[in-house]
Amino acid sequence: MATATTLSPADAEKLNNLKSAVAGLNQISENEKSGFINLVDRYLSGEAQHIDWSKIQTPTDEVVVPYDKLAPLSEDPAETKKLLDKLVVLKLNGGLGTTMGCTGPKSVIEVRNGLTFLDLIVKQIEALNAKFGCSVPLLLMNSFNTHDDTLKIVEKYVNSNIDIHTFNQSQYPRLVTEDFAPLPCKGNSGKDGWYPPGHGDVFPSLMNSGKLDALLAKGKEYVFVANSDNLGAIVDLKILNHLILNKNEYCMEVTPKTLADVKGGTLISYEGKVQLLEIAQVPDEHVNEFKSIEKFKIFNTNNLWVNLSAIKRLVEADALKMEIIPNPKEVDGVKVLQLETAAGAAIKFFDRAIGANVPRSRFLPVKATSDLLLVQSDLYTLTDEGYVIRNPARSNPSNPSIELGPEFKKVANFLGRFKSIPSIIDLDSLKVTGDVWFGSGVTLKGKVTVAAKSGVKLEIPDGAVIANKDINGPEDI
Repeated sequence: MATATTLSPADAEKLNNLKSAVAGLNQISENEKSGFINLVDRYLSGEAQHIDWSKIQTPTDEVVVPYDKLAPLSEDPAETKKLLDKLVVLKLNGGLGTTMGCTGPKSVIEVRNGLTFLDLIVKQIEALNAKFGCSVPLLLMNSFNTHDDTLKIVEKYVNSNIDIHTFNQSQYPRLVTEDFAPLPCKGNSGKDGWYPPGHGDVFPSLMNSGKLDALLAKGKEYVFVANSDNLGAIVDLKILNHLILNKNEYCMEVTPKTLADVKGGTLISYEGKVQLLEIAQVPDEHVNEFKSIEKFKIFNTNNLWVNLSAIKRLVEADALKMEIIPNPKEVDGVKVLQLETAAGAAIKFFDRAIGANVPRSRFLPVKATSDLLLVQSDLYTLTDEGYVIRNPARSNPSNPSIELGPEFKKVANFLGRFKSIPSIIDLDSLKVTGDVWFGSGVTLKGKVTVAAKSGVKLEIPDGAVIANKDINGPEDI
């Protein structure tokens, strides 16, 4: 454990001043204060581990298990119920929909047929509970940005057959870069003075909220953690069964990298342990190698399965010292620093931790309106149980690449510019720039670019079929 004695005198003084300042912040708990000071202490002592590139090994199939090599499942519904009775589903619900022009939590953006991310998640778990007579609870980890809204939103599920629990991740003060003082002490008392410290915080927050002990008391053993915007992150009994049989305390779902995923973290074997390697940890001279699909073939989906007693043991021992991700920001012209951690980086602290190399279908994140276009189109269908399933009529295993201009960035504008979502089952790529409006029943195939000339409105007529074309004006349609 890094203590203040390992710091330079200047840094030790910084930390002491920070401790005094943070002690006076009444908006946060003692747990949050000590968690924050610990994080800053680790950051100042520069314990960041430098990766020795020559020691990196590609994990074997024992460490990153191919999906079809997972232990076979019993067909007996009673066995399935036993498995499900040990499970808790946790969705990371701290993010706002701001990048897509929405207010409130991102999980309340409508994905399809008027249903939000949260509606679909609830439908899926309701269906499991009904089918097997079990009671899988749903936990939502909110941030102070999403807490109040989420409490109102979950009221609509009060008659469902699921226990829904919400808890908050930590709230830490942003650090003013210049003098290392907490921003809230500088008169910035609003939300801008604070930040949620990344999803690595899920483990201490589960513990501090009292939820962890309550779940253990109910006989729960594993938590399935995933981003609320990943439509592919559905309960997979095959993974859960494998972990219980093999006593794996942690499993990260990884999937083969495509050119779109070159920045995603990957799993490596390092000094006999499996660990996450993120692009930020890679020395400059190896970044291109990191991005290559040849050497690092898989990336982290952030679907994680973790043993609850192991979380308790490691949090109590203060053993989860994940790599710190410094995230510099600017608030009202003041340069600030946020120190964050990621849940995937915890893999190296758990016993018998593994990766599972899962099908791409388990990674379907909606980060932008271009992703919404995919999931609202005929490329996917929605089942009654709330599952978004890829249309088997598409032969190409990868999805079309879609680039929409800034006019489409906000959900409201995106919906306004499509009278109906085009058919894209045979589309390879679409690039749209400028003031473009789509009629209803449009079909796009092959490679299509639509570029409206500056200051000109370009309308694609109802029922148009556009295959392998560059369209710059009505005459090209």
